[in-house]
Amino acid sequence: MGGYKTENGATIARGLVYRSNQLYNISANDMLLLAELNLKNAFDLRTAAERSENLDELPVGVNNVWLDVLADVPASGPANLNSLLSDPQKANTELGDGKVEDLFKEAYRHCISLPSAQNAYRQLFLSLGDENQLPALFHCATGKDRTGWAAAAFLTLIGVPMDAVKEDYMRSNDYILPMYDTLIQEFVAAGGSPSIPAAIFGVKEEYLNAAFDEMQTKYGSIENYFSEGLGISVDQQTALRNLYLRD
Repeated sequence: MGGYKTENGATIARGLVYRSNQLYNISANDMLLLAELNLKNAFDLRTAAERSENLDELPVGVNNVWLDVLADVPASGPANLNSLLSDPQKANTELGDGKVEDLFKEAYRHCISLPSAQNAYRQLFLSLGDENQLPALFHCATGKDRTGWAAAAFLTLIGVPMDAVKEDYMRSNDYILPMYDTLIQEFVAAGGSPSIPAAIFGVKEEYLNAAFDEMQTKYGSIENYFSEGLGISVDQQTALRNLYLRD
């Protein structure tokens, strides 16, 4: 996540923090690439059910830390939508006409307001602010929603302009949607609306906006979200910025 410029002209250092999707069934080459990162920690933001189905595979010596963002709502809609895609007609009824987008926007608001989310993100950001725990990687299932908010909050706190934060967030579509191309084509061929899997497997700016709107309503600023919502003091926020920023 390094390389981004802040509004003050500083640059986020490379090689300290990474984001990904779930680290399951990865290739031997990918395992070698992971090993080359020299990670100390991999933070897993998934639910218990998601972890039990697809356990992380990590290089020897990497500490696996479980931070369940959605522990308070384990049956949250977005975490359990994939099964509906096997029945396109049912999916059209239950998820069409903006319903799936509404589910995701609610999930993004949960990332701000749920006690389990606040606890998970507090531990994540405190760890990312400790140089002894770096380099580190964080991920969820597809690496775009719970992970997407973590990345957006991190970049915003550090001082990256909002346009760049949103551009980074939207790049998930470039990496994730092609992975599901066959499934999407089969779903559409069976009568499913193409907008449904695109909304499930991709990201939309309205999702991230829902999280920022919730944050703004509850806390007024990213700094207050960190201090009041996550219990990360102003001094700790400053230390985090100083850890990552280079002139």
